[in-house]
Amino acid sequence: MSGLFVTFEGVEGAGKTTQLKLTEAWLRSLSYQVKTTREPGGTELGTNIRELLLQGGEVSDRAELLLLMADRAHHVETEIQPSLAQGYVVLCDRYYDSTIAYQGYGRGMDLEQIAQINRIATNGLQPNLTLWFDLDVKVGLGRARQVSGQPDRMERLDLEFHQRVAEGFRELAAQERDRIVRIDASQNTDRIQSQIQSHIRTVIQSSLNPTDCHESAPKPTAN
Repeated sequence: MSGLFVTFEGVEGAGKTTQLKLTEAWLRSLSYQVKTTREPGGTELGTNIRELLLQGGEVSDRAELLLLMADRAHHVETEIQPSLAQGYVVLCDRYYDSTIAYQGYGRGMDLEQIAQINRIATNGLQPNLTLWFDLDVKVGLGRARQVSGQPDRMERLDLEFHQRVAEGFRELAAQERDRIVRIDASQNTDRIQSQIQSHIRTVIQSSLNPTDCHESAPKPTAN
């Protein structure tokens, strides 16, 4: 399998979506084939699940987890894996680290159970690089609410929930230093983008090991 899989993670309002769009533009300027997507919402099924989870009524914690996993299984099989097989750089706004942080640490659900279901949903597909946008929770929530105007179901959860989510991301980054790179999301947009580009260049230029999910780095398409 060729291609490169990069995920963007962080608390609400950390700026990852903005940076994903800037990263897409940069890669396209270098003639890379780029696929941008998100979870939930990267497919028609995912869009429906996203609407239900963010704008719908009450959903139990277990149902929420299983809906997210159903979206992920479909997303990986129909969008991410085919794009990687064609040599695309896939940029994904949230992936399984968000499930661990939000449902595991935030909701307090069993981490091992989440890991087991994740392995099934992803079919073992791991990102080559995860960019973790680290930002003070209060600052992030303030940004998110200012942009959206009306907070969604997740943004309405209390500060303690979001602090647990942030702790989850910190724990994941400490456990997987080779994959997860911390980005100080309090910096200005240009500085953050410069750091992202540096990290992606390193991954593209490096020779990937046979145990990685890709056998070779993606190459720019011919003009």
